[in-house]
Amino acid sequence: MIRKLRCNDLVIILTGKDKGKTGKIKYFIKKKLVIIEGINIIKKHSKPNPTRSHTGGIIEKEAAIHISNIAIFNKETEKADRIGIRYIQGRKKRFFKSNNKYIE
Repeated sequence: MIRKLRCNDLVIILTGKDKGKTGKIKYFIKKKLVIIEGINIIKKHSKPNPTRSHTGGIIEKEAAIHISNIAIFNKETEKADRIGIRYIQGRKKRFFKSNNKYIE
């Protein structure tokens, strides 16, 4: 399986409460879930732990999003796009399907 999305790619959210927002991929969880900077923020309640000098309270953090609910964002067209792969001199290069520009 070829993973077409990579870390630090600019993506747009297609479904859910954050639909239409853009952000960069921080990291992948297994193969199907991603964490995106500033997207899908949840509130987590944590108990204080005095032995580890951890104060309790409500922590806001990013939750995982399934890879099917995001798409790569093309800055030129300002829309979601699909990715294709071409082999150039024995190396894989990713490109946008809408305008055939290579992804840096």
